[in-house]
Amino acid sequence: MLRRTFLRSSAATSMALGTNVAPPFSQTAPAQEIARDPVLEDAISRLSKKAFLTPQGDFYNVERGDPLPYKLPLEKRLEVGLERETWRLQIFADPEDEEKTGKPCRIRNPMTTAGGNAFTFDDLMALAQTKAVRYLKLVSCNNLSDPLGIGLWEGVPLRDVLWLAKPEANYRSVYYDGYHNEDPEQLFQCWLPANRVLEDPPGFLPVMLCYKINGEWLTGERGGPVRMVVPEAYGFKSVKWLQRVVVTNQYQAGDTYALQNNDVNDSWLKTRALFEAMPDKVNSGTPIAITGQAQVGIGGLAKVQWWAQRNDQPWLVDDEHYATAPWQDAKILPLPDHWHGAVNADGLHPIQFDAATGQPREWPMRYTRCHWVASTQGLEPGEYDLRCRAIDLAGNAQPLPRPYGKSGRSEIDTVTLTVEA
Repeated sequence: MLRRTFLRSSAATSMALGTNVAPPFSQTAPAQEIARDPVLEDAISRLSKKAFLTPQGDFYNVERGDPLPYKLPLEKRLEVGLERETWRLQIFADPEDEEKTGKPCRIRNPMTTAGGNAFTFDDLMALAQTKAVRYLKLVSCNNLSDPLGIGLWEGVPLRDVLWLAKPEANYRSVYYDGYHNEDPEQLFQCWLPANRVLEDPPGFLPVMLCYKINGEWLTGERGGPVRMVVPEAYGFKSVKWLQRVVVTNQYQAGDTYALQNNDVNDSWLKTRALFEAMPDKVNSGTPIAITGQAQVGIGGLAKVQWWAQRNDQPWLVDDEHYATAPWQDAKILPLPDHWHGAVNADGLHPIQFDAATGQPREWPMRYTRCHWVASTQGLEPGEYDLRCRAIDLAGNAQPLPRPYGKSGRSEIDTVTLTVEA
C-alpha cells in the first residue's frame, strides 16, 4: 500500500474549528524557501525524489472477481472482450423501466451485441481524435486509510459516447458494470445521475471512458482495456473492465452497494491529512521533520496542521474533534517540476493545467495529493500522540464536514512518539 507523502512547517496558532482559514495559495511555499530550515532539508530532498505519479503496476489493488478477469487465459480474454481488439460496450435502455416507472427510457440508437452495432475500441479511438481528455486523479477507497495511487488518466467523456445512442426521453440516470465472469453473483454495478454524466458543474471534470494511464494503455490489472473514471468520487465508482451502460428512468441509486450499507450516491472524495514515515523515538531537544500527505477532496485544501499532545494530559471530553487544540500550521510543497517522474507522461498536459503557463490552475489541486512538512523541537521527555488534520477551502477542519465513515475515511490521523531524556 502507498504510505503517506505530503508537507508543511510550524507557525504556532491556537485555531478554533473553521476560523482563520488562509486562501488556497497562501500556505504553499517554494521548496527552496522551506529548505532554509536545516531540519527539513533532508526530508524535502527525499520527498522531491519520489515520483508524483504512481506507475500503474504500483497501485495498491482493491479487486473483485473469482477468477480475476485479467488473469484469465488470453484466449478467454479475447472471447469475452477483455482485449482491445475484441472489446465491446453495450448502451441501451433499461428493460425494467416499464414495470418499475411506467414511463420507460427511450433510446433511438441502442448499441448492442445482439444488434451488431456495439461500440468498439476502434470507435472509441476515432472519437478520441477530437474528444480525448486527460486529468490527474487520486484513487482512494472509502473504506481504506491510505490512497491507492495517483495517475494521469486519459479517455473520452462518457457523455460523448452516450449521445451516439441518441437518448430521447425519460433518461434520469445511468448504471454501468464490467465483466464479471458471466456470474450474476459477481456482478458489480455503479450508478450516476444523468445530469452528472451530461454536464460538469463548475470545478468538476468529465466522467470518462478511460483507456490510458500515464501515457500507457490500461493493463487488465488497472481495469483495461476500458474502465469508467469518475474524477471526484471514491474508487468504487470507477468500475473496471467496463462492458455495459444502461440508461434508465429510475431515480434511485442502482449500485451494488445499495443494499450493503455503503455510500452509493455522489461518493465525493474527502479532504484529509495523513502522516508519512515517522520515528518511534527521539532524544529530548532533537528536532525532527514531520512529513505527510494530504488527499485533496472535493472541498479543496487550505491548510494542513499538526499537534503534539502528551499522553499524560488527556484532552477535553467535550471536544472530540480537537477543534480548540493548539494546532500548528505545516507547509505545503508545490507540485514538483518533473511531476511525471519516471512514468511515460512527459509532455502530456492535464486539463487542470493552464495551457499558457503549464502550471496547475489551483494548488493544491482537487482530486489529487500534495506533500506537507513541519519540524518540531524542544519536546520534553515523555510519550506523545502526534495528530494531523486538513482544513478545506470552506474552513471545515477534518473530520468535518462529513465525519461518518460510510462516505469515506475522515478520522484524524495519529502516530505515537517517545521523547527520551
